[in-house]
Amino acid sequence: MQEVLLSKVVVNMGVGAEPDWGLRPGVPIGLVVTLRGNDAVEFLKKALVAKANKLPAKSFDRTGNFGFGVREYIDLPGAKYDPKLGIKGFDVLVSLKKKGYRVKIRKIKQSKVGIKQRVTTAEAIDFARSLGVEVE
Repeated sequence: MQEVLLSKVVVNMGVGAEPDWGLRPGVPIGLVVTLRGNDAVEFLKKALVAKANKLPAKSFDRTGNFGFGVREYIDLPGAKYDPKLGIKGFDVLVSLKKKGYRVKIRKIKQSKVGIKQRVTTAEAIDFARSLGVEVE
């Protein structure tokens, strides 16, 4: 029950205004994608390669989450340059959990979760190191 698991990976990307979409010039738009399961693990490994498997310690918060930014999407292994899109960056936010934490967020019969079921900063750093990340 104390094993730290990957809950989800959220990718945020600001695209800017696209004139072809009928938007006014200068109106910022963006997108958010949530990945779970094996897709999340595979994308996280690729995104960490784009960061040279190094993250600063300030990327981790007190509740077991961490995030980082990738300056150019072409840094991802296997990504190809698209001239229509140009060079854009994105943010990757990772949420971690432990088994049994679902009782706090479920809709029916919610209950409190003990302090040991919450992911700490040290546990999040250990999880990142298990993926081969060097935390500075």
